[in-house]
Amino acid sequence: MTTQNDLIARSNRLGAEPHLTTYAGGNTSAKGTETDPVTGEQVELLWVKGSGGDLGTLTASGLAVLRIDRMRALVNVYPGVEREDEMVAAFDYCLHGTGGAAPSIDTAMHGLVDAAHVDHLHPDAGIAIATAKDGEKLTTKIFGDKVVWVPWRRPGFQLGLDIAAIKAANPQAIGCILGGHGITAWADTSAQCEKNSRWIIDTAQAYLDAKGAKAPFGKPRAKFAALPAEERRAKAAALAPTIRGLASHDRPMVGHFTDDARVLDFIASTKAPALAELGTSCPDHFLRTKVKPMLLDLPAGASVEASIQRLKELHEKYRADYTAYYTKHATAESPAMRGADPLIVLVPGVGMFSFGANKQTARVAGEFYLNAINVMRGAESVSTYTPIGDAEKFRIEYWALEEAKLQRMPKPKSHATRVAFVTGAASGIGKAIATRLAAEGACVVIADLDLAKAQAAAAELGSTDVAIGVQVNVTDQAQIERGIQDAVLAFGGIDIVVNNAGLSLSKPLLDTTEADWDLQHDVMAKGSFLVSKVAARVLIDQGMGGDVIYISSKNSVFAGPNNIAYSATKADQAHQVRLLAVELGEHGVKVNGINPDGVVRGSGIFASGWGANRAATYGVAEDDLGKFYAQRTILKREVLPEHVANAVAVLTGPDLSHTTGLHIPVDAGVAAAFLR
Repeated sequence: MTTQNDLIARSNRLGAEPHLTTYAGGNTSAKGTETDPVTGEQVELLWVKGSGGDLGTLTASGLAVLRIDRMRALVNVYPGVEREDEMVAAFDYCLHGTGGAAPSIDTAMHGLVDAAHVDHLHPDAGIAIATAKDGEKLTTKIFGDKVVWVPWRRPGFQLGLDIAAIKAANPQAIGCILGGHGITAWADTSAQCEKNSRWIIDTAQAYLDAKGAKAPFGKPRAKFAALPAEERRAKAAALAPTIRGLASHDRPMVGHFTDDARVLDFIASTKAPALAELGTSCPDHFLRTKVKPMLLDLPAGASVEASIQRLKELHEKYRADYTAYYTKHATAESPAMRGADPLIVLVPGVGMFSFGANKQTARVAGEFYLNAINVMRGAESVSTYTPIGDAEKFRIEYWALEEAKLQRMPKPKSHATRVAFVTGAASGIGKAIATRLAAEGACVVIADLDLAKAQAAAAELGSTDVAIGVQVNVTDQAQIERGIQDAVLAFGGIDIVVNNAGLSLSKPLLDTTEADWDLQHDVMAKGSFLVSKVAARVLIDQGMGGDVIYISSKNSVFAGPNNIAYSATKADQAHQVRLLAVELGEHGVKVNGINPDGVVRGSGIFASGWGANRAATYGVAEDDLGKFYAQRTILKREVLPEHVANAVAVLTGPDLSHTTGLHIPVDAGVAAAFLR
């Protein structure tokens, strides 16, 4: 398996360096021989990165393995360029063995080229030459006869035939520049193939660095220059909910924000409007960014209100333009339009907002548009940026093969595209809620008084594409606003707010001090009010509806002993649910509550002394408190944090879309706490 292992190692090295290729972009291959387990004879095989994989993380399961003799025999039945899409299905008849990935559209390029090792990559420097108006002349000037120009052709069987013919006609060549697209390199050994790929990319970059104009985007526009860091992030947070709502007009999206200096410089440049309108060129770029971004045409100093108004106007124009683009190029066989909203939104002085079906997709879309900016910079520095035309972009964007790939994707989880902000979520019930929502596909913000614990809890759920931890004291509105801002900048907005932060002191009336009363009301009654108030502005600005959940308590309706301050503040929270359900309903925001009881195991409140107090009140050992609570319930079952999390998942999921103002008991049945 040396051939396969060498290919994986080479692929991982190439995929680990962003300047060599984009995430999930390009593919690599190797040819070699193995013993056929059926005949016992040696058979020549092709190992090639399969459809949808990423070079940087490629493993053996991400490779498609094909018989070379059968694959090359397809040339004899090739029906011509007008029917070349049929050849992808034919690759299935060339597969060797079981398992592995589905062959990609680029398989022909790797199988038909007469070289043991082939790399096809999407480096910024290479695409800059590929999208230059005089790219063919530049290719000869930069590389001599070692690299050959290939005019634009959509990826497929014919492109594989073209490159195979070019290699055969140019035995001195080590690779080619694919017009409007990327590069391909080849060699007899894996090491030499990687060396050739790197040489092509490094040589292109060296030429751009040495010969490129110093200001390829023209003079900077002073009024569009980057705002100071703190000011631009504040403005980004103020604009983000509205922008996310616009980008989610057709389907909900998760957002990502970056204020990378290269993005800010591009937006501020004289050429930015014209270049943005031209759109991207490499298929890997525009499949993730749409054919062009939406660019706000107001200066950096424009007010948030003016910016929002103009963004809404530009959004209508963008949708009309995209619909016209679809209508112009669609045929009777074209898939239905997938949505007319932008995936990239550029705001002068502020940065770039990118969107996708999940955080990773949104982040990668932004990374791809940054790649496109690098490409435009390189092409403009030595020539004129000339991407492929809209007709060709449409052929790829609405390609039947691309549609089939999308249809093969797994069904989204119940909370996909939703962003949850959970207070007191570093432990106990809050952590269980965050864990459950993340498992259902939501992005989660762990808000907690202890930043280190919040970040540790977030890390347990996955990368920052899944969860982040923020420090929030819910009694401090400024901290809440910062936490909400962090959430909005991380994921584009908020859809679910869970007021879970709490504490309790178990004392009879005469022992309850004013400080005891104030502390509990500040954290739970006031804290829930403040969090809901700050988050509601985001929910309203998004225009996407949403959910607010209060983790109240059985004690909000049950009159227990020695519990005046805690029960009173829980009753306050319970009525906030009813009040906000009425007030926020017109914005599509549902507000519901959950009344747990006896959550001893894993509960931060019980571990902090509340458990000992309640055990003393009821005359049982603290270790037996959970069992005691279970035995007094109708179902005789102990309540765990996960049971509360289950209720949150149901209330915020798709099955209770018409339910608001409800309190759900999660107490195993306490008749005295039945809601009347």
